[in-house]
Amino acid sequence: MKNNRKLLAALALGVVLVGCQSQPSEEAVDTAAAEVIESGSHDVAGMTDAAVKSEEALAAEAAQALLSLTVFYFDFDQANVMSNSYDALQAHAAFLNSNPAAAIRLEGHADERGTREYNIALGERRAKAVEKFLLVNGVSASQVETISYGEENPAEGGHGEGSWAKNRRVEIVYK
Repeated sequence: MKNNRKLLAALALGVVLVGCQSQPSEEAVDTAAAEVIESGSHDVAGMTDAAVKSEEALAAEAAQALLSLTVFYFDFDQANVMSNSYDALQAHAAFLNSNPAAAIRLEGHADERGTREYNIALGERRAKAVEKFLLVNGVSASQVETISYGEENPAEGGHGEGSWAKNRRVEIVYK
């Protein structure tokens, strides 16, 4: 009971101290704004031109890194694009939209469980799911081709969950 009272008193003291913080004077705010304006050219957000260029370079690097991701994985017996693939797929869509001459092949794969026919169909559904994502993001259908290899081209040859997980995939191949 004593501990609860001490805790309650400490919490109340913290609330009072936070509530009593003083606001900066108008003069201090005006002085700070003047210093920002006098320090060099800035965009509306107060960033220098060099900082803006640095931000643009970082954004370009990030987009390039996302484009290097060309393998997208799926859960067991599923053909839904996983949310952790969205950013990379959107980067591929942006690249294809800005480069109409570029074309890709989406190669669908499955793990070894199931019949050959079932896995071919599952690989096709996976490739079509990625294709649909790209088309919704503005990619022209003429830039995308799909194919399914089913279980025929495994990324990893093992017979356990770790291997199977790496084989349930769609690969983007630029032509």
